[in-house]
Amino acid sequence: MTVITLRGLYWMAENQSSLSQADSYEAIGEFWDTRDFTDFDDLARPDVAFEIDDGVRIEAGLLSALEKEAAARGVSTETLVNLWLLEKVQSITAPGG
Repeated sequence: MTVITLRGLYWMAENQSSLSQADSYEAIGEFWDTRDFTDFDDLARPDVAFEIDDGVRIEAGLLSALEKEAAARGVSTETLVNLWLLEKVQSITAPGG
């Protein structure tokens, strides 16, 4: 959005607000004063799509051993670690574990 200022006055240049079709900030404000954003929300479509990428520090020697074991098994290091962690968690959360 391009904003042009002149003596403290603000107006939008070229672009308009997509929902209100307003051509000034005042008109956008008036539009939203009488509406709620949920009136325009499509619950069938997510607002954003993202992945959460989290990391865990692993000692260099341990990582090297994991990489070698994963290669020997023909899987990625990530897959091997996830499988082993899953097995461990299941074993400690199982009855009698």
